[in-house]
Amino acid sequence: MNADPDNTSTEAACEVSQAPGSGLTSLRLAVIGALFAVAAALAASPHPAHAQAAQQELQSAPSFVDDFSNFNQSRWFVSDGWTNGAHQNCTWSKDLVRLSDGVLSLGFEKRKLKDREFACAEIQTKQRYGYGVYEARMKTGTGSGLNAAFFSYIGPQDKQPWDEIDFEVLTKDPSKVQVNSYIQGKPKNGKLVDVEGGADKGFNDYGFVWEKDRLRWYVNGKLVHEVTNPDELPTHSQKIFFSLWGSDKLTNWMGAFVDPGSKVTMEVKRVAFTALGQPCQFPESLACSISNSN
Repeated sequence: MNADPDNTSTEAACEVSQAPGSGLTSLRLAVIGALFAVAAALAASPHPAHAQAAQQELQSAPSFVDDFSNFNQSRWFVSDGWTNGAHQNCTWSKDLVRLSDGVLSLGFEKRKLKDREFACAEIQTKQRYGYGVYEARMKTGTGSGLNAAFFSYIGPQDKQPWDEIDFEVLTKDPSKVQVNSYIQGKPKNGKLVDVEGGADKGFNDYGFVWEKDRLRWYVNGKLVHEVTNPDELPTHSQKIFFSLWGSDKLTNWMGAFVDPGSKVTMEVKRVAFTALGQPCQFPESLACSISNSN
């Protein structure tokens, strides 16, 4: 999600988004300690048996397509009034989530909100999703020290281990997108891949296919990364997120933060989840062109 893959101790540990109903405070170190305790307990039992049990129990909400012709409040929760930790230089604000002409926009702007000098935006699904095809059509603005992300995540706020699958455009360089996953809160499989034409120049399609024995990332229909190691595959149902945020601390990863001087936006035209084995839901869907064999 929003953790520096090169710094997996303090910064990565605090970089967890809060879930609906979790209140307006940052995630406390006690919760992280509990997460590590859970991870240690799970590691004490044979890992293959744990993974197999998790796969058997994996549940999912139904397939859906959202083209943002309206804002589905039964599907989406809007983060508002808190931050994810000291690394984040902005406070989530519902006012920066806008809908216009079938495009959802998430904003980042200079506006003092609580103890931060900037405000930013995030939405997350209320339901959790399992194995299937996740895809979004989106476009980002630019700026050093900003992160525009489409990802799935579950964690200690939902009394689950930290599992995650990411697309993150570090907008200091919109010619690339970072793909990544987290297993038990530890980053795996990080890779920077090219976005032909740039993530900021037009809308691009980002998708990942999550199966119990494989995880694949696609950009504009092209396979860009694949993982088959069972120890590096998520095993818990997750919520879907979009976020745009900034940091003046994670400089090695996101670049030195520079005040963009005006509002930066991340725009989303469509998001979809198609459960494995279900028909594709729109002609351009990745689910129409991929299969279990390619």
